[in-house]
Amino acid sequence: MTTIVVKDYDVAIAYYTKVLGFTLTEDTVLSPDKRWVTVRPGTNGASILLARAATEAQGSRIGNQTGGRVGFFLHTDTFDADYARMQAAGVVFVDVPRTEEYGKVIVFVDLYGNKWDFIGND
Repeated sequence: MTTIVVKDYDVAIAYYTKVLGFTLTEDTVLSPDKRWVTVRPGTNGASILLARAATEAQGSRIGNQTGGRVGFFLHTDTFDADYARMQAAGVVFVDVPRTEEYGKVIVFVDLYGNKWDFIGND
């Protein structure tokens, strides 16, 4: 599991589930201000904890958790279909797909500006 700092739980859940197609795996209220929210791509794979920024310092890291580098990797066995679906859903891609030794790849930015490699194994 890894953590992505977000501004708002519900907005983040909507983006990761409706736009990226992830599955909401847990949404537990821990206190009036804190929830344990996890999502993951499909039914297996690593989970992501969507953690709402609780301080100004945490909020300053939203969207730039890896200093502008690609920090997250999303693999698929159906690259072309998933790429088309993501484009239609409004995902922002920063280049065009290219073919590398390990498969097709394209970089996208999430709701907050974090960079992801979207990698196809097909």
